[in-house]
Amino acid sequence: MKTPFYVVDERRLVRNLEMLASVMERTGCKIILAQKGFSMFTVYPLIGKYLSGTTASSLFEARLGYEEMGGEVHIFNPAYEEDDFNEIIKICDHIVFNSMNQWRKYRDKVRESGRAVECGLRVNPGYSEVEVEIYNPCAPGSRLGIPRKYLDESELDGISGLHFHTMCEQNSDVLKRTLPHVEKQFDDLMHKMKWVNFGGGHHITRPGYDIETLVECIKRIQDEYDVQVYLEPGEAVALNTGFLVSEVLDVNEYDVPVAILDTSAECHMPDVIAMPYRPEIIGAGKDGEKRFTYRLGGPTCLAGDVIGTYSFDEKLKEGDRLVFCDMAHYTMVKNNTFNGINLPSIALNTLEGELKTVKTFGYGDFRDRLS
Repeated sequence: MKTPFYVVDERRLVRNLEMLASVMERTGCKIILAQKGFSMFTVYPLIGKYLSGTTASSLFEARLGYEEMGGEVHIFNPAYEEDDFNEIIKICDHIVFNSMNQWRKYRDKVRESGRAVECGLRVNPGYSEVEVEIYNPCAPGSRLGIPRKYLDESELDGISGLHFHTMCEQNSDVLKRTLPHVEKQFDDLMHKMKWVNFGGGHHITRPGYDIETLVECIKRIQDEYDVQVYLEPGEAVALNTGFLVSEVLDVNEYDVPVAILDTSAECHMPDVIAMPYRPEIIGAGKDGEKRFTYRLGGPTCLAGDVIGTYSFDEKLKEGDRLVFCDMAHYTMVKNNTFNGINLPSIALNTLEGELKTVKTFGYGDFRDRLS
């Protein structure tokens, strides 16, 4: 296949799904796919065999989950646009509101819809262990969730659930420490609810994740409050299931040797710059670990379009292929055509071991976004 291209391995995906399904079976909780992290709908029928549905951050994501997977369709947005909401109410089973203002604005539409829509409020317990502020939903001044003192208990008629999201790529010990803070502020309301959504950020399929503590937390909340618990991981569904295959375009033996790839951090793996983090490459080592070290960069004009510094057993040369690991989540959903750089193709390694091209892109995809 022509590089660059993403490839998702169905066998690895099934391994993750089986782990998530086992949590559902052991606890009775429901786990849904957060499409903001992974929206490769070609595999939605497979995911739908294991999970309870999808959750969305927009009308378009809600439509994608509704049309391509089915099951339950949940949505949360900091503030809904009226035109979008008229469509959202037709396809979503759970609608979570970010403020009392939003609930007041749309509650009559929900009641008049003729559909049995479950409505919830996103609450902010003011506690989180996320260290990077841009990813911390409970940082001071956060726009996400309602602090308890701003939650008007006299206007909860029609609210059947609470949603909180306080985690990012974390283990279940963080959830165990978070729950008492949620209960301290919202205990009385949780007793009145039908469901509680623990949000995302649970790294359930990561090696070393403590599933027993997660099971303990879910069971305790369900038993104590007689509620249905939901979890909505995105990353945990696709973690370690995908790769990005790239080709070396040029090698310059400067003071710091540089290799230019046909893959861009800015365009094709933007979290490398935003998080930031250093993705693994099959067969490569850290800076200086192996004999030949290179700084790997992309083909855009951005000076910071750098993936990182890696070392190799052999010298890199034009035409060499490099395979980046864990490239399924927060890559395809975030990529862009800055500088007119083409988007990577998308491929699937099937359960039978067949490599299938799912999607290719070209000039038209770049042009048609602009006017």
